[in-house]
Amino acid sequence: MFTGIIERVGKIKTLTKEGSNLHIEIISDLASELKIDQSVAHNGVCLTVVEVKNDSYIVTAIDETLQKTNLGNLAKGNSINLERAMKLGDRLDGHIVQGHVDQVGVCKSITEENGSWIFTFTYKAAKGNVTIEKGSITINGVSLTVVNSKENEFSVAIIPYTYENTSFKVIKEETIVNLEFDVVGKYVVRITQGYR
Repeated sequence: MFTGIIERVGKIKTLTKEGSNLHIEIISDLASELKIDQSVAHNGVCLTVVEVKNDSYIVTAIDETLQKTNLGNLAKGNSINLERAMKLGDRLDGHIVQGHVDQVGVCKSITEENGSWIFTFTYKAAKGNVTIEKGSITINGVSLTVVNSKENEFSVAIIPYTYENTSFKVIKEETIVNLEFDVVGKYVVRITQGYR
């Protein structure tokens, strides 16, 4: 479990294909604190640490993960949001985040508003996911509050701290992002609509 509060922004050092798997090496000062088998969220995707080096570590993404998230679009030098798993007893500063991306979305527009930014994203409504105004959404692992909700579109407000300390500063129009919808909302949809 995660909270959606990003600890660090890492840099992609190497990407190595092995069959349908992708080994991702990330440079981060978190590396010295990690152990093999730990879970770390990468742009909101929970992956297991398989190797730790001096200033970097390696995780492996399987084909299904690459197909359903934006990790397959990574390139050497890209920024990536990082969060270690939540410790039992810690404050839940964001919201309950599972590290299981529901689908990708696309940045439709970015508007600067008096020192903050409004980012609008679209997503395929056919997948059955929903947002509600003032509800929670996770974008590339960042816990955020929805400020405008439509059937297949929503907006979030990004304050300067979040902009500077996450990968939001490199998101542009047409950027593909990972979306994890609020777990409570997913249960409500399942209960009210059943299996389709």
